[in-house]
Amino acid sequence: MAIWLKRKSDDLQPAVDAEGVKSVVKDIIACIENDGDAGVRKLSKRFDKLDRTDYRLTDAEIRSAMDTLAPRDLDDIRFAQEQVRNFAQHQRAALSDIEVETRPGVVLGHKNLAIEKVGCYVPGGKYPLLASAHMSVITARVAGVGHITTCAPPFNGAPAPAIVAAQHLAGADDIYCVGGVQAIAMMAIGTETCPAANMITGPGNAYVAEAKRQLFGRVGIDLLAGPTETLVIADDTVDGEICATDLLGQAEHGPDSPAVLITTSRKLALDTLKEIDRQLEILSTAEIARQAWSRFGEVILCEDVAEMVVVADELAFEHVQVMTADPDYFLHNMRNYGALFLGPRTNVAFGDKVIGTNHTLPTGKAARYTGGLWVGKFIKTVTYQKILTDEASAEIGRYASRLSMLEGFSGHAEQANIRVRRYGGGNVPYGTAAE
Repeated sequence: MAIWLKRKSDDLQPAVDAEGVKSVVKDIIACIENDGDAGVRKLSKRFDKLDRTDYRLTDAEIRSAMDTLAPRDLDDIRFAQEQVRNFAQHQRAALSDIEVETRPGVVLGHKNLAIEKVGCYVPGGKYPLLASAHMSVITARVAGVGHITTCAPPFNGAPAPAIVAAQHLAGADDIYCVGGVQAIAMMAIGTETCPAANMITGPGNAYVAEAKRQLFGRVGIDLLAGPTETLVIADDTVDGEICATDLLGQAEHGPDSPAVLITTSRKLALDTLKEIDRQLEILSTAEIARQAWSRFGEVILCEDVAEMVVVADELAFEHVQVMTADPDYFLHNMRNYGALFLGPRTNVAFGDKVIGTNHTLPTGKAARYTGGLWVGKFIKTVTYQKILTDEASAEIGRYASRLSMLEGFSGHAEQANIRVRRYGGGNVPYGTAAE
């Protein structure tokens, strides 16, 4: 039976007032819906402290942002984007159209069609998270999306050069310096200067997530991402230093970011706890990481690898770092996770920033029923059918007629009956089931 050597706090209070968030978001969406660009400007002045007549960046502004970055910075962005693009291209190649003759004369098929217009949000209020541009824009572009709009908030009162560069190099068609709910609403609803998108993607805070929730249905969304979650699964093949590093490396995202260690080694568990205390004295983001670890950190001691799988699947965390004698055991046996990071040579930061898999992943146990953002999220799989012979039309018609009448749908039955009469020579009285 699993033993908790450290549990999360019992008296956790929500980081934000859920009902208050819903109300604020509803009002902001209504403002954009009613006032368009004027509403965007009013809200941007209020929340982003940025006043412009046009929030779409000009070519000159994009070039200026690019010019402020060192060549090494631009090369690093290009390298990361090439990794994301390469993996996305392999994913796209795995999606095939099909057409099959299921019965003589009956042809069924499906086509994979890219969504036409997508809006990608790149968060950047606290940290300029340029990697989110790679993950959404490049993936959408590889999928074949026709028009991509991006939004990112200002950083220190101006467009963040690194984010602008990442958006531009990734292939965004329009780049706006707008943040938060107003950005999501602007892209989803459309304004005089911003075309409405068919789908909105990208992570953000509780307000951004709530905006996506309220707008879902009017537009598609990728998923509803909550606070970053990280789970380290480890045994005595590694030490406390690397476990603590991987836990705190994600806890720095925010004070409500869960970080959990599952292990079969009591010694490793205790060493990790000591190492976390040591690193929190020197980590530059310790103020945030300490809150996250104190409130949401857990250390769970399991009897064996099988129990670790059971506990990990129940948690269904976003990121799962596996450092054990046989990491592939978890690849073959775990079912509920956003992304696996197998072995001590890799880690969540690699996935977040550069390795090529997508970092927009399910949280809040959503990994039980969905994966993260990938090429397929930007693609609609649509079906078609055609009947090539009179005999096939009549055969399917007879079944459809009888099944429709079984459900009480005489109009449906008559759609079938007219085919039976015309293509099969059958004498089916109006409003009855075919023989």
